[in-house]
Amino acid sequence: MKRTKVVILGAAGRDFHNFNTVFRGNQDYEVVAFTATQIPNIDGRRYPAELAGSLYPNGIPIYAESDLPRLIREDRIERAVFAYSDVSFDYVMRKASEVVALGADFELLGAEHTMLKSAVPIIAVVAVRTGSGKSQTSRRVCDLLRSKGLRVVAVRHPMPYGDLVKQKVQRYASIEDQKKFLCTIEEMEEYEPHITNGTIIYAGVDYEAILREAEKEADVIVWDGGNNDSSFYLPDLTITVADPHRPGHELSYYAGMTNILLADVVVINKVETAERKNVDRVRSNILAANPGAKIIEAASPVTVEDESLIRGKRVLVVEDGPTLTHGGMSYGAGVIAAQKFGAKELVDPRKWAVDSISETFRKYPQTGTILPAMGYGEKQVKDLETTINSVDCDSVVIGTPIDLRRVVKINKPSVRVRYDLAEITNPGLKELLEGFLTEHKLS
Repeated sequence: MKRTKVVILGAAGRDFHNFNTVFRGNQDYEVVAFTATQIPNIDGRRYPAELAGSLYPNGIPIYAESDLPRLIREDRIERAVFAYSDVSFDYVMRKASEVVALGADFELLGAEHTMLKSAVPIIAVVAVRTGSGKSQTSRRVCDLLRSKGLRVVAVRHPMPYGDLVKQKVQRYASIEDQKKFLCTIEEMEEYEPHITNGTIIYAGVDYEAILREAEKEADVIVWDGGNNDSSFYLPDLTITVADPHRPGHELSYYAGMTNILLADVVVINKVETAERKNVDRVRSNILAANPGAKIIEAASPVTVEDESLIRGKRVLVVEDGPTLTHGGMSYGAGVIAAQKFGAKELVDPRKWAVDSISETFRKYPQTGTILPAMGYGEKQVKDLETTINSVDCDSVVIGTPIDLRRVVKINKPSVRVRYDLAEITNPGLKELLEGFLTEHKLS
């Protein structure tokens, strides 16, 4: 029987999950290739045979997305499955138009089509955009559940940048586990806060295998989504985080609007630093799309170790990389701290940027005078360190979720910014989770 030829457009995350849940072992389809974008150093590899299954004894090649027209023509691709996120509706439809014009069908898989069912309750924490505050919200949920004496395991959206076979199932219970798995800065930024809070966290490539391991040691599993993707697991409660600094994105980004439509609860975060009219606009958009959603307003207050290193100083601000790049933000917690504590000047790092960091500025010009903490591999971490140490400034303001000083050696005074979720409205997450636990006989 003729197999339908498929290419999956991805970024080393949702694409692999869609393959594993829908196409692996399915004799009706032949996945000819993956394409990769958003994240550097993914194309040129293969999805290995050990993970791809018996239909793919040689694995599946991964090409740059720029090769898509050639793949469709030369390999007679019939279906192109779009499988990455944090992109505008305009972007998705432009990509769809390109695919359709080349003669292939363009497809988005339904949310529940790829959601795996769990034997224990699942709480999914997802977002409208990267950088909305989803991670701090998931940590808050984990803290509240643990305070009830429950065994809580977090499962993080994939970031498989290394050896995919070795990354099939990853369990992190200590900082040392990050060294074992050779984590990038981007991975540490997501895993380390959970670890230091006392939550075991899983990640990897095969999320069916991950789920079955996590179920063994959990009363509740918290899905910690990434890149504004929807949950890989079928949730019993969905909490979506929205950002009033980007009003309107909740109705104009994929998969952000999907997450709004699926939400039981929407947390409008960062209200203390947003204009009230933008908070109200986000609230109105949420209720128009999903009138049954409960809405919580929350702040994301910033604190620093030593404000004297900011006040009156010429500072270099280093922010979370994905928030500034495909998240599209031009500032984060570091900038807010610099403004709050009276920095004299935000020093523009661009003329000191080297190699891959310079390329990041060219690719994402909206980052402006802020340095994204890019660290997808040893070379890029070194480029980041060289850039930071070359900048002529008085001090460095570190707005990343981890203490960047553990990863790069900074040759000038530096101060770390911290931020957590602080609910403003009542009832808040605590009260909503108490109802959830009662419903699932966990209270």
